[in-house]
Amino acid sequence: MARITAGVSTSHVPAIGAALDLGKSAEPYWAPVFKGFDFSKRWIAEEKPDVVFLVYNDHASAFSLDLIPTFAIGCGEEFKPADEGFGARPVPVVHGHPELAWHITQSVIQDDFDLTIVNKMDVDHGLTVPLSLMFGQPEAWPCKVIPFAVNVVQYPPPSGARCYALGKAIGKAIRSFDQDLNVQIWGTGGMSHQLQGPRAGLINKEFDNKFLDLLINDPEAAARIPHIDYVREAGSEGIELVMWLIMRGALEANVDLLHRFYHVPASNTAVGHLILKNGG
Repeated sequence: MARITAGVSTSHVPAIGAALDLGKSAEPYWAPVFKGFDFSKRWIAEEKPDVVFLVYNDHASAFSLDLIPTFAIGCGEEFKPADEGFGARPVPVVHGHPELAWHITQSVIQDDFDLTIVNKMDVDHGLTVPLSLMFGQPEAWPCKVIPFAVNVVQYPPPSGARCYALGKAIGKAIRSFDQDLNVQIWGTGGMSHQLQGPRAGLINKEFDNKFLDLLINDPEAAARIPHIDYVREAGSEGIELVMWLIMRGALEANVDLLHRFYHVPASNTAVGHLILKNGG
């Protein structure tokens, strides 16, 4: 049967991708960010996941105000990097795992979660930046990737509790898949940041680190954080952290913390990153 071996959470700041693509990762401003992923690259090279189930949010690349799915799963064979207005990132095409994606879709919908099924879409920095942080700049991504897009852009986004419960249903689905696969769950986005208005540039280190503590040790409490607290404490874009709860919900209650990293700033955002070994 398929097994979930680890959960990974990471920010997906677009400027990180640009820094990497433009050869600026060793510059003094960016070097501390990329150094925080040195362990992660070594670790994942040893782990060799077969599939990454990657939770992210689209930034008006595949979807728009004409169509806003709350939860959308990519069931296609491949997904090309999106042109976000300045050309597509020079990264490999993402190859999906349709058999596992369809199995998850059927199982989760039968567990009363409504998913939008997407067979063709381009994937933007929300998905490709985490892959670059973890795998570097290979000619091809070394594993299959199932994109799972969550609406945290247009009001109303799903609650943390809903995302956490969905993660449990996704974990159940993966564990019932009858192939021997090493699967990782990634939750991306965040941490605290606000891109507009009088509070543009807001970063709340105290909230961010408390959230990391809860995600590791008390995810039930993290799932109870109301939307208004994310907005007040972490800024309007801090709501992206609910996607990390999908990752955590898919794991066992007990996990081993393998790596924790937090850095301010990267562009106008706080960068957070965890690696959790499942079933610690």
